[in-house]
Amino acid sequence: MSYRTLLLILVLVPAALLGGAAAFGLTIPVPQWGRDYVLRFVLEERQAPLELPPVAGPSDPSRPLVVIDAGHGGRDPGAIGTDDAGRRFREKDITLALALALRDELLRQGGIRVALTRADDRILPLAHRPEIARRLEADLFISVHADSAGENADVAGASIYTLSDEASSEAAARFAARENDADRLNGITIDGESAAVSAILVGLSQQRTLEESIAFAGLIEREGEGALAFVPQPRRSAALAVLRAPDVPSVLFESGFVTNLTDRARLTTAEGRAQYAAVLARAIRVHFARRRETAPGGG
Repeated sequence: MSYRTLLLILVLVPAALLGGAAAFGLTIPVPQWGRDYVLRFVLEERQAPLELPPVAGPSDPSRPLVVIDAGHGGRDPGAIGTDDAGRRFREKDITLALALALRDELLRQGGIRVALTRADDRILPLAHRPEIARRLEADLFISVHADSAGENADVAGASIYTLSDEASSEAAARFAARENDADRLNGITIDGESAAVSAILVGLSQQRTLEESIAFAGLIEREGEGALAFVPQPRRSAALAVLRAPDVPSVLFESGFVTNLTDRARLTTAEGRAQYAAVLARAIRVHFARRRETAPGGG
């Protein structure tokens, strides 16, 4: 059979069938989207399993445990600052370096167990961060971040956030919205977390946890006075998903602005990081000392 003959068959036979069907008033069904015979499959994004990090420090489980969370990571760089030479400074690198410095300082002083939500450059879903603290039965959770003021290089200073269903200011609300969008922007979906913050908070059985968080934020401000630069009214509150653990006192420490020359110099040098670590370590030790004093049988 020649190529021309085959082509005529392929064209003319279907046309003849359709013409004959039309002549006798018949219709030939054609598949359409939405018909019952169209099968649809939803391909769910694979979710990374939650892995508990190792705990460093004393082997005595009665010793207090601090979980330090270095914000952002992996394909999520966080805030980015650029100097006059064109060098880029990424929040994810700054927060990891600060978290490691604080861990080392706490271990050097002894008596406190420490775990990091991430110890390298990896992406970690927001929901996993406080959940790690909960599963490890941590006594304190600190999420370390840095901020950006865009083109306004004059904005500088650290701040401390605690959880609230109402933001303490418009700036706090904007910050929370940006941080809570980190998963969505990086393609991570965790089932059951669509109402991540609203269900946990401030008025019910978690009131004591919130009070401890607020008191610890005050200690950071007190211990940092004269050693760190803070923004005006550094203690703030917002509906931050990363602080949602209802039974672990939690704060988000906003260490400074990567877009400010002075802040960036402190955040990116060993001397500057040591200063941050010393302030936070003192606040942590005072926090646990106070808790021992108020515990039943404490003194």
